[in-house]
Amino acid sequence: MKNSNVLLGVLGGVAVGAVLGVLFAPDKGSNTRKKIAQKGTDLKDNLKGSITDFIASVEDQYSNFTSNAEEVIEEGKSKLERMSNEINR
Repeated sequence: MKNSNVLLGVLGGVAVGAVLGVLFAPDKGSNTRKKIAQKGTDLKDNLKGSITDFIASVEDQYSNFTSNAEEVIEEGKSKLERMSNEINR
């Protein structure tokens, strides 16, 4: 989760910097509003991409975990079966 906190912090810093840069730039109000709206749209798109990447990463980790868990279970069953066969001899 530490990576997601860093990512959110970076995205937040970029957003604040972009808005402040636009607000303090000398330009007409209508142009400034358009720029702010565009920056907001860009930020939203970046955030959607980041969330999609994060979800894909979690899905990959879950898939790896379940795969490893299945291997451990199968190995445990195999060992139990061998021990049972040795006891029955």
